[in-house]
Amino acid sequence: MPDLDNNTILDLYSTMLKIRFFEETQAKVYVNEQVGFTHLYIGQEAIAAGVCANLKKDDYITSTHRGHGHVIAKGGDIKRMMAELYGRVDGYCKGRSGSLHIADFSIGVLGANGIVAAGIPIATGAAYSAKYRGTDQISVAFFGDGATTQGAFHEAVNMGSAWDLPVVYVIENNMYLVGTRFNRVCKVCDKLSLKAKGYGIEGVDIDGNDVIKVYETAKKAIKKARDKKGPTLINCLTYRHHTHFEGDIDTRDEEEVREWSSKDPIKRIESKIIKDGLLDEPGIERKRKDIQAEVDEAVEFARKSPVPSPDTALEDVYTDL
Repeated sequence: MPDLDNNTILDLYSTMLKIRFFEETQAKVYVNEQVGFTHLYIGQEAIAAGVCANLKKDDYITSTHRGHGHVIAKGGDIKRMMAELYGRVDGYCKGRSGSLHIADFSIGVLGANGIVAAGIPIATGAAYSAKYRGTDQISVAFFGDGATTQGAFHEAVNMGSAWDLPVVYVIENNMYLVGTRFNRVCKVCDKLSLKAKGYGIEGVDIDGNDVIKVYETAKKAIKKARDKKGPTLINCLTYRHHTHFEGDIDTRDEEEVREWSSKDPIKRIESKIIKDGLLDEPGIERKRKDIQAEVDEAVEFARKSPVPSPDTALEDVYTDL
């Protein structure tokens, strides 16, 4: 692994744990309280953490239906996130969006999106806005492997390339489109960086479960975009530990699931942290307890938040901006 300062490594670890514990807790809440229908990001934490650690507060990101990790890594408030999942007024969208459309413009989160590939043109448009206004902001589009077969992917990446826009395209390649293995519908499923050549931009394939590799790769791509040298396509190979959505039937090969579970990105970074002496095992356990306590506070906040009144159903339909 490349050399990285200890504080950055520990920050990356903390972000990954916050994502993991938020999601594990959300899974329990969904089963026990029947709130917060969700598509979990568990297993893919290294990508959101590694990329967003290189971003400024006013940089933009767009997300997907599996988007909790992106919002958390960008600095989102997990209390407001949990309240949104509970459908409460203190949620990010006042309980109107649920899991699939959480947004926070104040930190550049332009929204999760339930439509496959729909965030890619939004991120490209945000990058065009930054270039037009002459700022040093950049934009990151997070999307899955299946999105690379959509027309929106082609149109957006082509525009980003043609106009040298400050945007980074990040593929979270977990190898499945719901229950369909991606190699059934794509000849270059493991080497999606090859698609970058068609647009004349740089493409790279990396281990998406290695948070330090993700961090270093994203750092270069983001600097390139900020220096007005155009987009990069980063294909991050990873694996989701849970089914497509909570309650879905798992059609994946059991041996494949076990193999990828052994490549857990959090276990990998914990091994490095212990090996390098940044924390010992009791220190790891304290860190885990502290972050779980923070997530538990978010759940209590959500439970205490009021349910929206039906009288407010037509509010916030239009903006005064």
